[in-house]
Amino acid sequence: MMSPRIRECRIDEIPRVRKGHMIRNLPFLLLAIVAASVVQAETPSSIKPNIVIILTDDQGYADVGKFGAEGFSTPNLDRMADEGAIFRNFHVAQPVCSASRCALLTGCYSNRLGIHGALGPKSRVGISDDETTLAQLLKQQGYATALFGKWHLGNAPQFMPARHGFDQFFGLTLSTDYWPGHPDLIKNFPPEIVAIKREYPNLPIYENDHIFRKEMSIDDLNHLTTWYTDRAVKFIRQNRSHPFFLYVAQSMPHVPLGVSNKFRGKTKRGLYGDVIEEVDWSVGQILAALKRNGIDKNTWVIFTSDNGPWLSYGNHGGSAKPLREGKGTNWEGGTREPCIMRWPGKIPARTDTWDMLMTIDLFPTIAKIVGADLPKHKIDGMDVWPIISRVPGAKNPHESYWFYYEVNQLQAVTTSDGKWKLQLPHTYQTLDGRPGGRDGVPAPYSFRKLEKEELYDLEHDIGETTDVAGQHPDIVKLLEAEVEKARSDLGDALTNRPGPGLREPGRLASSPK
Repeated sequence: MMSPRIRECRIDEIPRVRKGHMIRNLPFLLLAIVAASVVQAETPSSIKPNIVIILTDDQGYADVGKFGAEGFSTPNLDRMADEGAIFRNFHVAQPVCSASRCALLTGCYSNRLGIHGALGPKSRVGISDDETTLAQLLKQQGYATALFGKWHLGNAPQFMPARHGFDQFFGLTLSTDYWPGHPDLIKNFPPEIVAIKREYPNLPIYENDHIFRKEMSIDDLNHLTTWYTDRAVKFIRQNRSHPFFLYVAQSMPHVPLGVSNKFRGKTKRGLYGDVIEEVDWSVGQILAALKRNGIDKNTWVIFTSDNGPWLSYGNHGGSAKPLREGKGTNWEGGTREPCIMRWPGKIPARTDTWDMLMTIDLFPTIAKIVGADLPKHKIDGMDVWPIISRVPGAKNPHESYWFYYEVNQLQAVTTSDGKWKLQLPHTYQTLDGRPGGRDGVPAPYSFRKLEKEELYDLEHDIGETTDVAGQHPDIVKLLEAEVEKARSDLGDALTNRPGPGLREPGRLASSPK
């Protein structure tokens, strides 16, 4: 991208002049040389970078080649990692759909904004008009903005993406399991579950504010990844000379799984592996489009997942190895996600780091990069560009990270270096070592209660197998102080603490508080 006032001028483009004309043309020569030097000196603050976030749905920590994938391959993601950086201690704020996406797009813990869990088709709340999304922040900086994929922050008109900063939208407002046409539901679920889910309204596919499909079909399900990708590639081409924010929020690999014929039956891992290989193909198409349009060196691409794998679905779910548990829990398997970032010349290639980061940090970091002011209301994320760009000695500016779940339950707190994690007493879902379900039908979870605080040394025990609270009372005390900070601000339903820092979600007019 060029400066709007100065066309790039190479030294070999400076006109050759005859000796007798040298003095007469000297002002032009000097101007050309100055222009060339100005262009070479431009920085990310003067040439605004494109931002691309690719967010998958329920992809496990081990479901990328560089993170230990088995039974399928991810060559495009692996190449992206070779050209950029792997972040092995990257977390979402909550281990479930709507809450996770809310935190990503606002830089706030989602419970601060009144968004909990996964919003259903009959939910009467959504993201508030009083909040600022990343799309709105970038739109104020002159960016074109688009979302292709899953929104899940409210499906009433006032909550739609166009009302919250996106120029273009194609996709779903909900997860694909909120669908009365769910193929696995029809074939395999027990009658009582079928009766409940058959009451779901139609699951439409939207094109901007209009309905593209009144009710999604099985064939549509299989085309979602391709459709999102084709639109992303077109958006890149259309905005190649203009700064843009592209948010590709894949519906896969959330159940029910859908994959196109070009990938069906291709992997040893079965349908789940096929789906991941198509997601990887999508990443490759997006990266190729950036390069083909000459803008890959001025584009920051971020790949991650919204939460860990849905383990109860067994062979239709992913893997969090070597982490404990998965989606729906605040054990590492629920919140620690595969993350790869690429920005040639800005993020050093072949970087592999264990520094801890969270999705809430992307909002303020991107704001700093593009020169945008932060919203006046409080956000929880902090600028972590020195860590991402690998500045020597860079440290995480947070004192701790807070992990909430359900309706405002504070369940865990970690030190910001990612070494220590204090699990607080709470009830969580688990398979208790049993296998998950098969072919789209989940196995039932058991529920266990953690009766007392437990401390884990994640540097040496990433699988959270051994409670070391007794050996490190000083660390427990330090993290208990961070727990008190969280409860004093956002409250805690588990200890009946109100949260003075909580804000209201958006509500439909007739919705009670």
